[in-house]
Amino acid sequence: MAEEKKEPWMTHMALATVVLAVGATLSTFKGGGYSTQSVINQSLASDQWAFYQAKSTKQHLHELQIDQFRLQALSLQPGSPAAIAYDKKIADYQAKVEKYNDEKKKIEAEARSFEAIRDNAKVRGKPFGIAVIFLQVAILLNSIAGLMKAKRVWFASMPIGLIGLVCFADGFLGLF
Repeated sequence: MAEEKKEPWMTHMALATVVLAVGATLSTFKGGGYSTQSVINQSLASDQWAFYQAKSTKQHLHELQIDQFRLQALSLQPGSPAAIAYDKKIADYQAKVEKYNDEKKKIEAEARSFEAIRDNAKVRGKPFGIAVIFLQVAILLNSIAGLMKAKRVWFASMPIGLIGLVCFADGFLGLF
C-alpha cells in the first residue's frame, strides 16, 4: 500500500489551525465572561433604578401630604394646639422627604456604578467577539485548504487569522 506523501506546508497549516482554534476558544470564553458581566450588571442597575423610583414615589406622596397639611393649617388659629400639631407633622414629613432624597442619591450612585461596570464589560468584550468571527473564518479556510490541498486557500486564511489574533490580543491589552 503506497502511502501518500505529506506536503510540508500542511504541517504548518495544521499547527496554525491549532493556534487559531485555541485563540477562538479563549476568545469565546473571555467574550462570554464579559457578556455575562454586562447582563448581570444591567440587571443590578435596573433593580437599583426601580428602587430609586419607589423612593421617588414615596417622597412624592410625603410632599403631597405636606402640602395638604399646610393647606389645612391655614384654616387654624396660629399657635393653637391643632396648628402646632400640624406644624409638627409637617416637620416630620419634611424630615422623611429629606431622608428619601439622601437615599435616592446613594441609590443613584450605586446604579450608575453598575452601569459603568456594564459599559466597561461591553467595551472589553467586543474585541473578543470580533476575534471569534475572524478566527472561525480562518479555521474554516484552513480546513478547506487541507481537504482540497490548496496552498493558496491556506495563504488566504493567514491574514484573516492574523486579524483574529490581533483582536484577541486587543481584548486583553486594549490596544485599539
